[in-house]
Amino acid sequence: MMLGYFRKIFAYAFLSVFCVTLFAQQTAPSAGGSWKMYEAQDPMTAARKVRFELEGDNYLRGADHRPRVVVFCTNGKFQLADFRPNVRIAPPDRPGFWSQPQMEVTVRVNDSHSHHGWNWVNGEFLAMDKNTTRELLGANLFRVELPTSQGVQIAEFSPAGLDTSLVNNACGLTPKKP
Repeated sequence: MMLGYFRKIFAYAFLSVFCVTLFAQQTAPSAGGSWKMYEAQDPMTAARKVRFELEGDNYLRGADHRPRVVVFCTNGKFQLADFRPNVRIAPPDRPGFWSQPQMEVTVRVNDSHSHHGWNWVNGEFLAMDKNTTRELLGANLFRVELPTSQGVQIAEFSPAGLDTSLVNNACGLTPKKP
């Protein structure tokens, strides 16, 4: 009877420790400033995949996570950059060149303002254009004003401090002044 009890306790303790270690979040290496860099290799194609992430400085109304900018690169080439506000965004407000849905956003990079039509992806995130991504890489201040289900909101980022040589090696991108 006692042996069965100890086996259950041991099994419970083992599973608890196993689950904690299995689902524990790894800390990503810093790419400079507030940027994080994640690297992986595709086991089938041996492609080197690198992801740079920048978390926002503020929470948007109705969000339980901060907004985020993610830059994806494969085999030394830029693939995609997205802006993830982590709130429900408004529906698209215009068609793009190939009739894909787009949303008009206002972007502030340091002291420069511009309007962009970013591709609207399933109401979850907006695909950024390459020029805005390059401006972000060399910026000290980056803000995005966008319509959400709770009105117009501004996501604020502090991208300063990024090691641009890492991005250049992983993506072939260099910073651009606005």
